[in-house]
Amino acid sequence: MTSTLQRYIFFRLLANTFYFVLGIGSIALLIDFTEFSNRTSQLPDYTAGAALLVSAMRVPMIIQIAVPFIMLFATVATLIGLNRKYELVVARASGVSAWAFLRPTWLCAFFVGALFVLVINPLAAEGFSRATQIEGQWRGTSTQNSLLAQKAPWLRQPDTQSDDIWVINAQRSANHNGQARLVGATFMRMSPDGAMKERHDAKVADLREKRWVLRVVTTTKAGEAPQTNEVIFVPTNLDPTIIAEALLPPEMVSVYTLPRQISTAESFGVAAFPFRMQFHALVALPLLLVAMTMIASTVSLRFVRFGQSATMILGGIACGFVLYVLVEFTKSFGSAGIIHPVLAAWIPVFVAAMSSLTYLLFREDG
Repeated sequence: MTSTLQRYIFFRLLANTFYFVLGIGSIALLIDFTEFSNRTSQLPDYTAGAALLVSAMRVPMIIQIAVPFIMLFATVATLIGLNRKYELVVARASGVSAWAFLRPTWLCAFFVGALFVLVINPLAAEGFSRATQIEGQWRGTSTQNSLLAQKAPWLRQPDTQSDDIWVINAQRSANHNGQARLVGATFMRMSPDGAMKERHDAKVADLREKRWVLRVVTTTKAGEAPQTNEVIFVPTNLDPTIIAEALLPPEMVSVYTLPRQISTAESFGVAAFPFRMQFHALVALPLLLVAMTMIASTVSLRFVRFGQSATMILGGIACGFVLYVLVEFTKSFGSAGIIHPVLAAWIPVFVAAMSSLTYLLFREDG
C-alpha cells in the first residue's frame, strides 16, 4: 500500500509540475512576444509568425530560470490538495509516516531537475542562441543592438613572428555571422619584459582564419605620432570557431559543452570562472529542487489537521525566494572568482536542505 501511495504522490506532483510549466511558459511566451514585437516591429524582416517563433525559442530559457519556483509552487499545491481531500490524513491514520509520502516528492524533484539539466538546458541554450542570431540578422547584424553583445574579456595570444605577446580587450563582443567580433577593440603588443611596443585602437575587430581584421584603426607607437588606418591585420593562431564560442555568455552554452568551454577559455586567457559556475549550478539543480520541495513541505504538510493559515504558506514561499536570492548571490561571487564555484553552487543547497530537514524532524519526530 505504501508503494502504491508513493507512486500516486509522485505522479500527482509530476502532473502539477507539468501544469505549472505549461502555465508559466504560456505567460512567458505572451509577454516575450509582446515585448519583442514592440522592439522589432519596425524592422523590414519582421513578421508576426517569425516573431512568435523567436519568442518560443526563448521560452525554454525562461522556464529553466523559473524552475525552482515552479517546483516550490507545485509541491505546495500538491500537498495542500492531498490534505484538503484528507488523503494524507487517512495515510497517517493507517500508519504511514510523513517520511514515506515525502520521499516521492523528493524523487520527483530530482527527476525534474535531471530532466531540465540533461534535456531542457541544451534546448534552451540552442534556442536562445538562435533567437539572438535571428534578431541580429533583422537588425543588419548590428552588434550594438544584439542581445549577444556583452562585455568582452581580456585575451592573450603569442605573436606568430616573435616572442612578443598580444593583449586584447574590447568594449563589447558579439557573434557576427558565426564568428567572433570585438567592438571598440584594443590590441597591445607587449615585449617579453612587459614593455608595450605598439597599440591599436579599432572600431571593430573580426576574427578570421589565421588573422584579426581591424577596421578604422588608430595606431600608437612609442615616440611616434598616432596614425589612422582603414584596415590592419594582426596574425593569430586562435581558432575562430572556438573563440566565438568562448565569448558566449555561460547561460547560452549547454551542459554538454561547458567542460570544453572551460578548457578553451583557460587555454586562451579568458576567465573561466563564469563557465565553471554555470556548470556546477546546473549539476546542483536537481538537489536545489529537492531543497525547494523540502521547504514547501515544512509549511503545507499539516495544513488541514492543524489549521495553518495562509500566512504560513506565504512564509514558506518567501523562504523559497530567499533561497533563490541566496543562490543567485553566491553565483555572482562564484562567477567573479571570489568564491570557489563548487562552494558557491552547493552551500545554499546544503544549508536549505539541512534547515528544512531539521524542522521536519522536530515536527514529525519530536
